[in-house]
Amino acid sequence: MGFGSIVVAVDGSEATNEALDHAVFLARNQQAGLLGIFVVDSKWPDFIGNDWQSARGARQGFLDYIRREQEEQAELARSQFSLASQGMEGAVFSVHAGDPASVLVAQTGTAGILLASRRVFQVSGRPSLRSLAATLAKKALCPLMLFP
Repeated sequence: MGFGSIVVAVDGSEATNEALDHAVFLARNQQAGLLGIFVVDSKWPDFIGNDWQSARGARQGFLDYIRREQEEQAELARSQFSLASQGMEGAVFSVHAGDPASVLVAQTGTAGILLASRRVFQVSGRPSLRSLAATLAKKALCPLMLFP
């Protein structure tokens, strides 16, 4: 069974190592394209709301902090992916912005298979991303492999 294209969610943390290693293994053995994806979570402003009662600018300061943290995490993810896929033709890393669940589900429309850790994007993601694996399991349009 060939997958054609393999998509793996990568966040630069140890939590995604197993999914990434397996994706690289599949891509090499099936001579398939490999796409590593990091998603900058754009839903933080909605998650924290506008009801901040503290000092002026505290909300924006927090959002700026989260943005910087996610940019750093994206670079760690890029390095993690590059190291794991070293020497592979057809290996591409991509950074997207949006809701991680929506972005990954959209990728399943064209992927042969999606691999992800159950804990992906929890390093700097919203607490609500703990249900990301369940969302992917319900909405994925291609085969899905979830790792601990």
